[in-house]
Amino acid sequence: MVDIEKLKDIFKELVNIYSPSKKEKEACDYVVNYLKNLGCEIYLDESQHKYGGNCPTIFSLLRGNKNGAVTLSAHIDVVEPNKGVKIIEEGNIIKTDGSTTLGGDDKAGVAVILYALEYLVKNKIEHEDIYCMITPGEEAGMLGARNIDWEEVYKHINPAKNTIVLDNAGKSKYIAYQAPACNNFEITVHGKKAHAGIEPEKGISSIQVISEIISKMDILRIDELTTANISYINSDFPTNVVPDKTICKGELRSHSYEKIQSVLNSYESICKEVCERFDASYDFDYIQAYPLLRSTDDLKFAKLFQDCYKKIGVDSELQVIGGGSDANFYAEQGFNAIIIGVGMQKVHTTDEYLEVDEMKIAAEVLLEYLMRD
Repeated sequence: MVDIEKLKDIFKELVNIYSPSKKEKEACDYVVNYLKNLGCEIYLDESQHKYGGNCPTIFSLLRGNKNGAVTLSAHIDVVEPNKGVKIIEEGNIIKTDGSTTLGGDDKAGVAVILYALEYLVKNKIEHEDIYCMITPGEEAGMLGARNIDWEEVYKHINPAKNTIVLDNAGKSKYIAYQAPACNNFEITVHGKKAHAGIEPEKGISSIQVISEIISKMDILRIDELTTANISYINSDFPTNVVPDKTICKGELRSHSYEKIQSVLNSYESICKEVCERFDASYDFDYIQAYPLLRSTDDLKFAKLFQDCYKKIGVDSELQVIGGGSDANFYAEQGFNAIIIGVGMQKVHTTDEYLEVDEMKIAAEVLLEYLMRD
């Protein structure tokens, strides 16, 4: 069913277009032209000005002649370094010469979508309405999906809520249906300056205070579905000054909003207790980085897609994942999204490669779904 050479050609054409986050316009033009040539209706969400990008989010509709509708999604931006990709094929593997990323994340997903739509059109196969959402800026914090002007979008196009996002790393057989929400937090401790050599006892070391705060915080693996990490600490003073200001930043992820709030509350309680003991003060701020993704239909859509894997002879697995993606922001808008793998491996590194047979499986299962009775 899948012409692997054709699929690889689409993928390689996309890979050869330089499209880092916020600079995806050339790749966007390629995708828009491809969709238009297939007879798709196009709407461009021009929200990129909100974050300094040059590429809109692409919405499209390929009208069908069967009841029902589905939305397909992938992102067009890639992680640097990615300029001047030199493609190397070795059997089942597509990789680079090691000087750049490949961009399989997520151009493999885009390629599978374009291939599947073209297959349906050229072979005149009946199908339901098929919507697409191709986003920019995913690798820079889901900027495209995060900033979509949905009120304006719905005036022009109304994508189906059941959504297949082709952006999972690893084997195609994994169907992710749940992903955590994430909050970023920042703690600033205010101490008191003093000369560290002459009268240090008159100072309050903000570094000492924040160190004790962090030592009491529950971080890394908190429970099966909750993690936290602190990755930034800053206090820039000469060695002869007791520092009066230290900042730490971190993130907290969980599959439960209640758990996130409970952990944040515990962090602030620790700040209060430690700062009172040292006679210091603190600021504790947090903001949601992305919302929770979870099934809205008790996994009916995910299990229907799992049946499609079975029909092509692949044993699939439903998966709860620990990372965020565009799908999290779709969920906030009421979309019922699953995320499937397309064969990309070692993503975000110059060792990135694509397993061609896994990309082929992704195309096969997608077509199986789109052509189902």
